[in-house]
Amino acid sequence: MTVNELIKKVFFVEILKGLALTLKHLFSPAVTRQYPTEKREPFPGSRGLHALVRDPETGREKCVGCGLCAAMCPSRCIHIYTSEGDDHKKVVDRYEVDVLRCVFCALCVEACPYGALVLTPHYEYSGYTREEFYYTKDRLLENWDKYMAGPRGAEYLEKFWRPKSSDFGVRVESHMEEGAKS
Repeated sequence: MTVNELIKKVFFVEILKGLALTLKHLFSPAVTRQYPTEKREPFPGSRGLHALVRDPETGREKCVGCGLCAAMCPSRCIHIYTSEGDDHKKVVDRYEVDVLRCVFCALCVEACPYGALVLTPHYEYSGYTREEFYYTKDRLLENWDKYMAGPRGAEYLEKFWRPKSSDFGVRVESHMEEGAKS
């Protein structure tokens, strides 16, 4: 043990440094937000309450019942029940999300190839029973109408729903440069 280490142990240098830091911040104003009176705006792309997306042209839900969102969900909180329609296409009879089991990882949103499920920026919701947190297809569509309809939903899908077809475009310049080199 060196002399320097011995002095640090005898005089409690680390403890004194910690106390100095505490005393320095003890008399500064607090940075805590008083939640009900001071609310923070949710940041873009935040993960809040679930919603099923309505197609702007038809007004129907975009979900086709493929089940990829339910397959990707690590907590198994999404349940989809489908049947065969008149034109031999899948029809979503029931789409249910148990929000109390959800970990809000957004893997369901990323797995959906149609952009039919989103997590809205609405995060202030509470209830007294478990049934209030079991969202059916109608309630999920209401969430879209309430929190994401119109330009807000279009902006969300434009900014945060990937991949887009423009991401897979072929760059003409790179092929022309390769041809010029050979």
